[in-house]
Amino acid sequence: MVDQQRPQVQEININKEMRTSFLDYAMSVIVARALPDVRDGLKPVHRRILYAMHDLGMHADKAYKKSARIVGEVIGKYHPHGDSAVYEAMVRMAQDFNYRYMLVDGHGNFGSVDGDSAAAMRYTEARMSKISMEILKDINKDTIDYADNYDGTEREPVVLPAKFPNLLVNGASGIAVGMATNIPPHQLGEVIDAVLAVSKNPDITIQELMDDYIYGPDFPTGGQILGRSGIRKAYETGKGSITIRAKAEINEMANGKSSIIVSELPFQVNKARLIEKIAELVRDKRIDGITDLRDESDREGMRIVIELRRDVTPNVVLNNLYKQTALQTSFGINTLALVNGEPKVLNLKQTLVYYLDHQREVIKRRTAYELRKAEARAHILEGLRVALDHLDEVISLIRNSETTDIAKEGLMTNFELSDKQAQAILDMRLQRLTGLEREKIENEYKELVDLIAELKAILADEEKVLEIIREELLEIKERFNDERRSEIVVGQTDFIEDEDLIPEETIVITLTHKGYIKRLPASTYRTQRRGGRGVQGMGTNEDDFVEHLISTSTHNTVLFFSNKGKVYKTKGYEIPEFGRTAKGIPIVNVLEVEKGEWINAVIAIEEFSEDWYLFFTTQYGISKRTSLSQFANIRKGGLRAINLRDEDELISVRLTDGSKHIMIGTKQGYLIRFEEQDVRPMGRTAAGVKGITLRDEDDKVVSMEILEEDSQVLTVTSKGFGKRTNADDYRITNRGGKGIITCNLTDKNGHVVAVKAVTGDEDLILITESGMLIRMSVEGISETGRNTQGVKLIRLDDGEEVATVARIENEDDEEEDVEDEEIQDSTEEVNDEKEQESNTEVDETEDGESTE
Repeated sequence: MVDQQRPQVQEININKEMRTSFLDYAMSVIVARALPDVRDGLKPVHRRILYAMHDLGMHADKAYKKSARIVGEVIGKYHPHGDSAVYEAMVRMAQDFNYRYMLVDGHGNFGSVDGDSAAAMRYTEARMSKISMEILKDINKDTIDYADNYDGTEREPVVLPAKFPNLLVNGASGIAVGMATNIPPHQLGEVIDAVLAVSKNPDITIQELMDDYIYGPDFPTGGQILGRSGIRKAYETGKGSITIRAKAEINEMANGKSSIIVSELPFQVNKARLIEKIAELVRDKRIDGITDLRDESDREGMRIVIELRRDVTPNVVLNNLYKQTALQTSFGINTLALVNGEPKVLNLKQTLVYYLDHQREVIKRRTAYELRKAEARAHILEGLRVALDHLDEVISLIRNSETTDIAKEGLMTNFELSDKQAQAILDMRLQRLTGLEREKIENEYKELVDLIAELKAILADEEKVLEIIREELLEIKERFNDERRSEIVVGQTDFIEDEDLIPEETIVITLTHKGYIKRLPASTYRTQRRGGRGVQGMGTNEDDFVEHLISTSTHNTVLFFSNKGKVYKTKGYEIPEFGRTAKGIPIVNVLEVEKGEWINAVIAIEEFSEDWYLFFTTQYGISKRTSLSQFANIRKGGLRAINLRDEDELISVRLTDGSKHIMIGTKQGYLIRFEEQDVRPMGRTAAGVKGITLRDEDDKVVSMEILEEDSQVLTVTSKGFGKRTNADDYRITNRGGKGIITCNLTDKNGHVVAVKAVTGDEDLILITESGMLIRMSVEGISETGRNTQGVKLIRLDDGEEVATVARIENEDDEEEDVEDEEIQDSTEEVNDEKEQESNTEVDETEDGESTE
């Protein structure tokens, strides 16, 4: 019956109870599950697995046994958790890509670096590895303490003897409650040398340990560790981060292409997922230039082959792979381990000192155990020696005794023997009475006396204990040491900027009307005399022609402005390089331009400064000035550069310093010149104000230029005519006017294609609609009045017209001689002095209204 007087419900403080309960749970996880012990470097589950295998006799020289048998032994006696947790822990101990020195020798499918799971425990077999035998060596010599298991029916070791510093050698990782540990593996020989150094010089510094012994982590999968600053911080404070990079080589293939061969991966990187990620980046066009991706890994080692296009720079592709994939990862080091049952963050030297202290304890306890055994055996031998010295008396006493107890009592009384000595005499066989056996007893006794003296000397001398530790560590190093796998690369940052991998050189970027883009060295085009036929600069379709051509550097940023008022950016080297006659690749492979959108202006930028501006002009004559700094951060999908009205389109963009003169030219041959300051700075998405007023609906803006005081105005028409005119002929007016005539247009010279500001020191490239181009010196073009037709610059076939004009810097190339029929004499000028005098000017500038 229930005691009615006793209360059945107890009132407790829920806040206090939750705190107490959670603290108990947290400490259980910290101490009994998640964190390794600083002495043997093992978590409880790993320790229990090894001890169970040792207890079952599954040593390295014995046959393999089913993994299910091991797991059953562990969960039945020591580890009261799920069998999958135990099996997964054992599997990791048998994986050469997870453990630097495997503690379990697995037989069967134990998973792969591709993330494949191990076979079920009923199919796989295992045994202890040779090096794990050293972790349990001398465990039966009272070297460590034991504790009750979870139900008090068995005894399990609190820590293992660990004859090598396993915490640093194999590392550890685990997540507890409120804390986590992540210790990288190290090379066995380096760690042992460091322990020896600490044993000889307790005052050694961490820097000295790094300089002479432990150079850094050594991962089982190899790879490259970038720099030593992260390693130094982790070794000095216990916490730090290091960058690991895959080992990759660039090979030249027989077909002229290049390939990247990856032979080592960063620690704990899934190879299959890595390959999937690379394929995904190629599919999404986030990495350009990869044509094939293969996994050729086999029993001999890892090998991932990445084939590249001919036109890409292999180092840039590899650098982008480092940035965007797990070919380069970070490893956060947190050396958290249990010290006397308490979690502590340890620096490198503390870890070595704690291990050395553990070995001192192990050696002393083993020596004391061996001393007890030797003294007990010597005690027995001393009794046997007494019996042999008084053999007849002993035999007579035993013969005349009625019982064993009487005989034992007689021996103890007559010969002053102990109980154990008397029993040993009674148990002695008659064969021990021969002369040879008597000699063996004497020799064994003398050896034991020497051994006892030696063991006592060891216990009395700390240096002798250290010497034993050194000898045993050197023996393990000799047996199990191997070569370092991870290379430490000094003097390299986490990521190399792509510019550092590309030589800086002057390039020419061409963009066709149909949107094909390419780059090639500026030296491709040689300087010719005026009137030459030119060289084929780009292969195009019959209905395509080169529309934009700029000269810049591979390291400069190139801004692309579309007809819809958007701006895109890329680096000069990111534009694929092709041969002189190749048409290039569609610009959609370089920029994320939208359907129905095309590039109308291209400009190269060295630095995005607040003191510089971009000046915009649309085909309807609207102009805008915006600080260059507002275009520093342009996302991959582009950015709105100007807010266009109605069906207007962006025509031209120029870089200015805020104090220039703006020149706007139209298709019908009109030009306006005004001060840049007439257009105030506006926001990035502003619509702008009127720059020039068009005279009719058929007219439109063809060019907008920056006109300096010492500049000349170069006008080029569609029929290949051109001329230079002094800037003084164009007076400064207010923005928004209709402009004045800049070229006398006739059927012979066609309409205006471009109006450029030149000084005479440049070279000029004319590009026809068919892709033919000619490079000439601007100085060779005749200087005439602003209302003249100009002179012939390029000889065109019937129906062909000039598409666009580009200025590039004069490289002072020596003029090449061309065939006689390709050289036109200056007498081919179509305008003589009389024709120039007959030309008249049209209306002067009229002020216009702002459309802001």
